Amino acid sequence: MKAGRIFRGDRIIWVVFFLLSIFSLVEVYSSIGLEAYSHPAGSGPTGLFLKHLVIVVATYIAIILISRINYRVFSRFAVMGYWISIVLLGVVMVLGVRWLKIPHIGQFQPSEIAKVVLIIFVARVLTLKRENVKDLSTFIMLLVYIGIVAGMVLFENFSTAALIFLTCYLMMVFGGVKRSYWWRLLLVGLVVVTAFLAINYYKYKSTIETGSVQEVTIERQMTWGHRVYSWIHPNPEELTQENMARMAIARGGVLGVGVGNTVHARLMTQAHNDFIYAIIIEEMGMLGGIVVFMLYSILYFRCIRLAWRCKGRFGALTVAGMGTVIYLQALVNMSVAVGVLPVTGQTLPFISFGGTAYLFLGCGLGVIQAVAADVEKQEREELEGGTKTTDKTEETESQSI
Repeated sequence: MKAGRIFRGDRIIWVVFFLLSIFSLVEVYSSIGLEAYSHPAGSGPTGLFLKHLVIVVATYIAIILISRINYRVFSRFAVMGYWISIVLLGVVMVLGVRWLKIPHIGQFQPSEIAKVVLIIFVARVLTLKRENVKDLSTFIMLLVYIGIVAGMVLFENFSTAALIFLTCYLMMVFGGVKRSYWWRLLLVGLVVVTAFLAINYYKYKSTIETGSVQEVTIERQMTWGHRVYSWIHPNPEELTQENMARMAIARGGVLGVGVGNTVHARLMTQAHNDFIYAIIIEEMGMLGGIVVFMLYSILYFRCIRLAWRCKGRFGALTVAGMGTVIYLQALVNMSVAVGVLPVTGQTLPFISFGGTAYLFLGCGLGVIQAVAADVEKQEREELEGGTKTTDKTEETESQSI
């Protein structure tokens, strides 16, 4: 069987994903030491690495299977998926946790499911409302749908909520929402986020200076305040994850110290997750860091190029949204590792230790490949002199969703 029949869609995206997964397997195994020995299961590095390998393989299978589905079908399931996400987010809010456990399977973060589902849902709404996309009523409706999910995610993870909102905001821009609306939303959003972070920062600062615990309205306010405070006032004498990441990057230099020769990963609990980019630079140098950055940039470029080629509005917006959320999350993680942003808890897509985020972003990549396979099929039919379908693609797509 030819590889093209198995790995459907954009070949360059497949190559990028393959290279990212190779980086993942190598660097997770190299950096997982401390977490492995402190893990309650006591399975050691090999056991946790095998768990990660299973997730990577499962992600490959998910992408292959999803890429074989007519992507228009996802629009129908997005409505049900949206409301299921709301229910799951409500459960974690009530329980006061970030993870839900499935007996004999494991645990997952509902926010990761919501992130992928909401992108497809917003693409659906923008497609169905294309005739009224510049109306204020459509803009408000989109804000309500997006705001509900982002607001519920905010209680468990500020950075994920911001990532979700920013991605959907850019989808509205791509989707043709009236310029005056999204410009005002941008300004309001910047003011709100700045004020939100400033309030948390000063609450935490007051706690440090006075020694008294400040009253909080959201459980994780002190965590957010601490992260911003540590970013603005770093203490180089303190043995924190952030400082060890900086030392790892400095030690790596241009060419790195070699794979498996990391020192700082042995002291970090999050070396295989939030700060794996710092370990990549330590072991593979700045050149390795640049290669990883370029892989994400190529992936995003291919997604935007695919969105332009796609004649259907729903497919184009879905690909643009999925590509954007993957690229933004990668940029956030890399920025945290090098000290440009405060700690956020965002993993490095398709490289950090596997789990819900790895698998569900993989499902999102599968949707991208489903759109790519459909686009390639249409372009092939046109080149072969078949009936032109490009003029009716968007109409057919809208009828099917």
